Amino acid sequence: MTQATPFLMFQGGAAQPALDLYLATFPDSRVLHVERYAAGEPGPEGSIKVARFVVCGQAFMCSDSPVKHDFDFTPSSSIFVEFDSQDVLDRIFDVLAEGGRVYMPLGDYGFSRRFGWVSDRFGVSWQLSLPLSA
Repeated sequence: MTQATPFLMFQGGAAQPALDLYLATFPDSRVLHVERYAAGEPGPEGSIKVARFVVCGQAFMCSDSPVKHDFDFTPSSSIFVEFDSQDVLDRIFDVLAEGGRVYMPLGDYGFSRRFGWVSDRFGVSWQLSLPLSA
């Protein structure tokens, strides 16, 4: 079966702390599989070679790149999450904003009842929305 899965490449050993944050923050989230670098492999021993996980029911993959790149995450690519509870949206926005960057503070921008756009402390961009119909 052909399937597309969002893939997050972290640098400097950030994959595990990011994974921990997402699993502790979002509902319906869990690890499916983690493969770690062993001694003598290209990445630091114990860092994530590849992980498969679920956030809000959506499958993702991530890794710690053993190669230092001159690029990182950009807000132009983001993860869009729709909520059915303003309290949950607000809590998750606050968690992601801690140590991150707010692009659009929580508010009513006309296209949803409540919306906020933030990059977390790892640089991953999130758009959080409470739809008009929720």
